[in-house]
Amino acid sequence: MATTNDLKNGMVLRLDGGELWSVVEFQHVKPGKGGAFVRTKLKNVLSGKVVDKTFNAGVKVEVANVDKREMQFSYKDGEDFVFMDTETYDMVHVPSAVVGDAANYMLENTTATVAFEGGNPLYVDLPAAVELVIAHTEPGVQGDRSTGGTKPATLETGAEIKVPLFITTGEKVKVDTRSGEYLGRA
Repeated sequence: MATTNDLKNGMVLRLDGGELWSVVEFQHVKPGKGGAFVRTKLKNVLSGKVVDKTFNAGVKVEVANVDKREMQFSYKDGEDFVFMDTETYDMVHVPSAVVGDAANYMLENTTATVAFEGGNPLYVDLPAAVELVIAHTEPGVQGDRSTGGTKPATLETGAEIKVPLFITTGEKVKVDTRSGEYLGRA
């Protein structure tokens, strides 16, 4: 247990019947009249939803012990993704529901941050951008190049993104892992 006076950015709290919330930002406020309070912006660890919440100063909050480890994606085993801890070389099975959209941008040997709470994986966090090869895309049509349009392309992971018309099959591109947007050639 900690109080709202001990809050720090990145701290994970257990609120509202066990839900895990990460502190994005906080501010201690001492108005001229009335008691002090703490204004926070919290992000739900599992869903990513961000909310504003105000606490009275000194209120006890439960701090969750979330362990973030650098891990390397090894292979897919049925519905599970198997990650190897880069320090201990332990193999950990992470369900596909926990991996979520990160699976669209992961190849074998991709390094990711896996968060655990009580031994259970919570989420997989990839770097902001990854480099992947275009497995297939239609060729751009000669007259279309000046419009700056886009076309669909399939990545080597099987995910589909929009790329500029000049990109061809076999090219390596940079992709934003949060939005799935094309960032440029690699």
